[in-house]
Amino acid sequence: MKERLDEQTVAMRAAKEFQEGMVVNLGMGTPMLCCNFLPEEREILLHSENGVLGFGAIIDQPGEAKIDLLNAQGQPVYARPGMCFVDQAESFVMIRGGHVDITVLGALQVSEKGDLANWHMPAKEIGSLGGGMDLAFRAKKVIVCMTHSTKDGQAKIVPECSLPLTAPRAVGLIITDIAVIEVTPEGLVLKETAPEWTAAEVQELTEARLIVSPDLKELDLS
Repeated sequence: MKERLDEQTVAMRAAKEFQEGMVVNLGMGTPMLCCNFLPEEREILLHSENGVLGFGAIIDQPGEAKIDLLNAQGQPVYARPGMCFVDQAESFVMIRGGHVDITVLGALQVSEKGDLANWHMPAKEIGSLGGGMDLAFRAKKVIVCMTHSTKDGQAKIVPECSLPLTAPRAVGLIITDIAVIEVTPEGLVLKETAPEWTAAEVQELTEARLIVSPDLKELDLS
């Protein structure tokens, strides 16, 4: 069985999309790991629903954490120069006002049209939208980071979502543990593959039809 990318590598690839001066919101799980891979040469403001703007990497050293400086996942993070705090209402005004350039979210399913389903599974009685719907509708670009298939081998990139939608036609880029796929008006374009994976192997694990980019390349983290 071919090796798949780990969560850290998927997050590192997503962070390559962050450009100078952007306001970026990170969702729970793998997306939150992007804060550990901010390009040092760029000023990027990480936005959190709980009211922190401009925070840094997750703290993993005992004794360095501060109880009043947490990301939306409740993890202690480092302060960065220029960081500020706002109340939660103002934080959501930033989202709903269209001031977030990129949001990186997890997903249960993404359709070939970019429909996003990431808040409710049929096996669970209740789901939790959190700020996910606000972000999916109002961020200028939505990047999804997820495994390419479920634990039991079911495809997560599908012609049409069977799970309740978070937002229709919201996703612009999908980064999985085997591929990078762009959502375009013409369809899903396979742009990059994990090392040693072929386009045919990625398609085999994808229910939706993929358009292989003429510039298809192996995942590049340089």
